[in-house]
Amino acid sequence: MKTSDFDYDLPPEFIAQTPVEPRDASRLLVYHRETGEVEHRIFRDIGEYLGAGDLLVLNQTRVIPARLAAFKIPTGGRIEVLLLKRVEPALWEVIIGGKGMTTGKWLGLGPPDRSLPPMKGEIVAEFEGARRLVRFDAPLESVLDQIGEVPLPPYIHEKLANPERYQTVYAAESGSAAAPTAGLHFTPELMARLAGQGVGFARVTLHVGLDTFAPVHADDPREHPIHSEWCSLPQMTADAINAARRAGGRVIAVGTTSVRTLESAAQPDGTVTAFEGPTELFILPGYAFRAVQGMVTNFHLPKSTLLMMLSALVGREQILGLYETAKREGYRFFSFGDAILII
Repeated sequence: MKTSDFDYDLPPEFIAQTPVEPRDASRLLVYHRETGEVEHRIFRDIGEYLGAGDLLVLNQTRVIPARLAAFKIPTGGRIEVLLLKRVEPALWEVIIGGKGMTTGKWLGLGPPDRSLPPMKGEIVAEFEGARRLVRFDAPLESVLDQIGEVPLPPYIHEKLANPERYQTVYAAESGSAAAPTAGLHFTPELMARLAGQGVGFARVTLHVGLDTFAPVHADDPREHPIHSEWCSLPQMTADAINAARRAGGRVIAVGTTSVRTLESAAQPDGTVTAFEGPTELFILPGYAFRAVQGMVTNFHLPKSTLLMMLSALVGREQILGLYETAKREGYRFFSFGDAILII
C-alpha cells in the first residue's frame, strides 16, 4: 500500500468556494455497494434511500472561533494564533503564524483596537513546525466570540458572509477547529421529514482537528502519525444503535468523524458501548467495519486519511472511480461541496 495510490487530479475550479442555498439543494451522488449502481440526485431526496428503522448518526460538535489576532509581548509585533485543541481550561495546543515564538515567549490576545486589556499567554512547549503549547492567564471560552473568527479551510478563499453557514444546524457542543462538513447539507425541515418517515437520529461528539484535512506525506500510509481527537458516544446513543441493528435497521454515519467515533466504540460483534476519550483509530483498506453500514460524506482531498477511510468502505478503485464520475458530472468538492450517500 502506497500513499500515492490515493492520489487523484483535481483542477481548482472543482473546489467549492461558497455553500449552496438552501443547504439541502446540494447534489447527491448515491452509490449502491452491492450492485455498483450510481445515481445522481439532490440532497433533499435522501429520504428515498432511507427507510423506517434506519438510524442516522450525527456529529453534534460546534466549530469554535479559533482564529485569533494576536501580538508579541513586549514588542507588539502582529501574529496569528489558531487554536487546535484544549488540553486544560487555560492550556491549548495552537498553531502560531509568526516568527520567533519559542518556549518562554509571551503573546497577547484582544480586540484589534486594544479597547480591552489583552489576555496573555506563555509558550510552554514547542512541537513540530508552528505548533505550540500555550498557557493563557484565564480560560478562553468566555471571550472567543469577541476576539476570534471561525477558521475556514485553506482551500476556501471567499469570505463567508454568515459564519453559521460553516456550522451544522444541529451543532451543540463547542470544541472543533473545523466543521464535520457532511452534516452541512441537512436542514431542520429535511430532518423533520426524515423523522416523519421513521428514520431515527442519534448523536455523537467528535471535536475535529485540522489534521483531519492534512495530506499524508509518508510513502506508506501505515507510517503516518495519525492525529488524536476527543470523542464521546453516550449511553443513549449506544442504546439507539444497538436497538436499530437488532430490529434490522441500518446504521448510517453522517461524516467520517461519526464513522471514527462509532468504530472506536464498536465491539467485535457489532454492538456499540458508551465511550468517551481520545481516539487514534486510523481506518485503512483492509479494515473490517463493525458498526457502520452506510455513510453520508463529502468529496475529500487527495492522499488524505479521509479518502483512505472511504477506500476501506467501498474499495480504492471504486471510490476513485466515483470521484472521476463526479468530476465528469460537475460535482463540487470539499467542505462546501456536494455529497455522496454510500449504502
